[in-house]
Amino acid sequence: MTSMATTAPARAVAVEVEALEVDLVLEGIYRGYGLDFRNYARESVRRRLLRRAQGEGVASISALQERVLHDPRCMARLLADLSVNVTSMFRDPAFYQTFRARVVPQLATYPFIRIWSAGCSTGEEAYSIAIVMREAGLYERTRIYATDINGDVLEHARRGEFTIEKMKDYTANYIAAGGSRSFSEYYTAGSDTVRFDPTLADNMVFARHNLVSDRSFNEFNVILCRNVLIYFAPSLQDEVNRLLYESLAIFGVLGLGRRESLKSPGLERRYERLDPVERLFRRTT
Repeated sequence: MTSMATTAPARAVAVEVEALEVDLVLEGIYRGYGLDFRNYARESVRRRLLRRAQGEGVASISALQERVLHDPRCMARLLADLSVNVTSMFRDPAFYQTFRARVVPQLATYPFIRIWSAGCSTGEEAYSIAIVMREAGLYERTRIYATDINGDVLEHARRGEFTIEKMKDYTANYIAAGGSRSFSEYYTAGSDTVRFDPTLADNMVFARHNLVSDRSFNEFNVILCRNVLIYFAPSLQDEVNRLLYESLAIFGVLGLGRRESLKSPGLERRYERLDPVERLFRRTT
């Protein structure tokens, strides 16, 4: 019978080996594909790597690394696992209510409005904010930049197609978010999917952008980066917060997720808290 004295060291060695495997595969992905997940929250990354290894039918993260580096299709599947694509139309309706009340009146004073949906996934947030701006009579002078690390989800976003089974929840969110029309006016339903009004995408730009490695590419009046930072290690959160700050115009507004903060060195004092619950901040310096 194996004693606890012998199993505990073996377990510790296994944990160390697995940690080394994670380091190596992330370094390989960075060098081979230019995608940097090295400072993502480690436990979340470890779980996703193990899930992809199981999905590929391999026994270890090391075996997954070999497949990823030699098969771009496997890398595409892993990227879908590593990039978080949980989203919905008018997610957290209270956020949109507050946005309509506290941010839209300020935007109405601008001749042209630039909004960045960072980490837009399949596009639900971009279409939601387009609807808000249209209902405020501001969409014609708005440009929405919807970016994500994953090209596949961006292609999905460009099409503006979503499963019809989601529409009940999305309609409830829209109403709770202060929508002023019938939500069904914004899409055409098919048998299994709906397609949103293509004119909602007229003033959208969909593009790949990596918050980890890419730099600022414009100056924005609004940046929405909601429920993205929680998947990054603290040091990477600081770097991304700096990027978002540098991308905001003076008096520009930043929207974060409810579990996210601006507790980065030297940055918090550069913002005014518009709404501490809904995590809306206005850059002041």
